[in-house]
Amino acid sequence: MPAFLRPFEGPIYSMLRILAGLMFFSHGLQKIFELFGGPHPDLPGTLVWAAGLIELVGGAFIALGLFTRWSAFLCSGLMAAAYFMAHAPEHVFPIVNRGELAILYCWLFLFVSAHGSGPWSLDRVLGRS
Repeated sequence: MPAFLRPFEGPIYSMLRILAGLMFFSHGLQKIFELFGGPHPDLPGTLVWAAGLIELVGGAFIALGLFTRWSAFLCSGLMAAAYFMAHAPEHVFPIVNRGELAILYCWLFLFVSAHGSGPWSLDRVLGRS
C-alpha cells in the first residue's frame, strides 16, 4: 500500500464494507418489497424470498458492522449458491452467464468475514471486533 494511504486503511475498508452492505441490502429490498424496480415479490418460504431475506438482513448487518463476520460468511455462501444454481448452468464464462456480480459479492463477503468489521462498526462500539 502506498505510504500516503496507510493512515486511511481502516476508514477505506470500513467504507467498502458499508457500501457493499448497502448495495446488498437494496437487492433484498427488491426481492422482498418490490422496491427499486424489483420483480413481484415471491411468497414467503420460497427460495427467492429466503435469498431476499438474507440479502436484506445480512446486508443491513454488514453495512452497520454488526455480527459482521457471521453475516458476511452467510452472505458469501448465499452468493456462491446463487452463482452455481442460477448462473453457472447457463454458460462457463461469468461475463456471459451474468454471474460476475454474484462472484464478486461472494469473494468480497468472504474477505469481510475473514477481516472483520473494521474501525467504523457497531461490533467495535460494542466491543466485539
